[in-house]
Amino acid sequence: MQALARQRYIRSSPRKMRIVADVVRGQNVEKALNTLHFMPQKAARPIERIIHSAVANLIDQHSEERIDESTLVVSEIRVDEAPFLKRFRPVSRGRAHPILKRSSHLTVVVGVPAITEEEL
Repeated sequence: MQALARQRYIRSSPRKMRIVADVVRGQNVEKALNTLHFMPQKAARPIERIIHSAVANLIDQHSEERIDESTLVVSEIRVDEAPFLKRFRPVSRGRAHPILKRSSHLTVVVGVPAITEEEL
C-alpha cells in the first residue's frame, strides 16, 4: 500500500534539495517530519509539505481501511532537475555572463513497509 505526491518547478536547486532529501529517505514519516521541521535549509519546507500531501493521498486512496500513520515510511524520495531560468549579468567591456536559476521536481512515495515471512 503506497501513495505518491509530486511537486514540480520548485525554485530551489536540485543539488541543495538532494542534501535534505537524503536525510529523510527511508525514515518513519513522523520522524522525517520532525527532522524536517527543525532543519534550517530552505529546501526542508517544500519536502515537508509534500510528505504531508503523500500521507493525505494514501489515506484518501484507502479510505475504507484503517491506516496507522505511525507505521508509514518514506519509501522513495526523488529530486529531479527541472528547466532553469536563464538570466544574464552585465560585466565589464560590454559583455554578459549567464546566470542559471535552477529549479527542481520532487517526487515522494509513502507506504507501509512490506512484511516478510520472518516477521510473521
